Amino acid sequence: MSFLTLLVKPAAYLGVPFYILHRLSASSPKARYYVRLTLYLSTLGLCSVWGAIVSIAMSLAGRRFDVNWVVARSFYGLASRVMDIKIVVEGEEHLDTRPAVLVGNHQSMLDILYLGRIFPKRASIMAKKELQWSPLLGQYLTASGAVFVDRGNNAKAVRSLAAAGETMRERSTSLWLFPEGTRSQRPYHDMLPFKKGAFHVAVQAGVPIVPVIMENYWHLYRKDVFESGVLKMKVLPPVSTAGLTTKDVGDLAIRIHDQMVAALREISDPSAPPPPTSAASATPAKSHDEPSVDAPAVPSSASPTPAPQPPPETDTRPETPITPTTSEAPSEESVRRRESSENGAETEEDEGMVLVGRPR
Repeated sequence: MSFLTLLVKPAAYLGVPFYILHRLSASSPKARYYVRLTLYLSTLGLCSVWGAIVSIAMSLAGRRFDVNWVVARSFYGLASRVMDIKIVVEGEEHLDTRPAVLVGNHQSMLDILYLGRIFPKRASIMAKKELQWSPLLGQYLTASGAVFVDRGNNAKAVRSLAAAGETMRERSTSLWLFPEGTRSQRPYHDMLPFKKGAFHVAVQAGVPIVPVIMENYWHLYRKDVFESGVLKMKVLPPVSTAGLTTKDVGDLAIRIHDQMVAALREISDPSAPPPPTSAASATPAKSHDEPSVDAPAVPSSASPTPAPQPPPETDTRPETPITPTTSEAPSEESVRRRESSENGAETEEDEGMVLVGRPR
């Protein structure tokens, strides 16, 4: 058997299924959706195996806190080419802030791709303590330096958050969380009220918060739609928590929520429908995702509406301490957001677990 035959035969065997998939994806938008979803999940599975190998090797080499960075970049490098999706980031230099609490908006499992693009070095994720003993997943989380929290009840959760902050400072690592607590994909540009876990960690550790915003990609990915294209992200300047106490956490969460929503509307499709009047406190249209699964660094979107309002100005001053004010009565919208945040106890799904699912 010649050398040429050794090369051509495998290529021919692999070429047939790829040709069939290509023809299927061109036959209808729905077929295209399932073909691309299969490809996306396949790259995710492949990188999961790679992640297991990397976590062991890098832990032995003393670089466990860079495991997520290597796996994330590997996934983005592969998946962005397979799916033909490019992510352009503005303000990427702010990701070098360390230690810090990084908070991002959470729309769907496609967020795994943006985490792959921007996840910084020496950064970990937060995971519930039960996952530490899960086969394979628990070992990967431990090897990559994940911070585990006990969310059995509020008292334990608060102690766990304080311990997470101490761990972060001792390691000089950053921590990634999704403060919305669940997916919020919908056609208009808005976010769910924030849970307070991320902000408790930042305040108790005395580290800044770096907001990260991915544009609303409803036009590119939703039920029965999965297209290629270019997506925009924006990383806001770090917000200092110096001098703040746990009493300031609610106001801090609302302040950063408003900044992130303003940035989301700035970088997202301007032709999208405006949010409903009560969007800030309303539950979004049912997320087109399967039941959520907590997972590490492989993360885990309307009706007639009034004319759109201009987005609020974004405060982009770096390292600006947040000083709560009491001279002005809070707006009804802010009160609703605060109440929702207050009602979301830290034992809820608010510690930044990456939620994985697919549209159904």
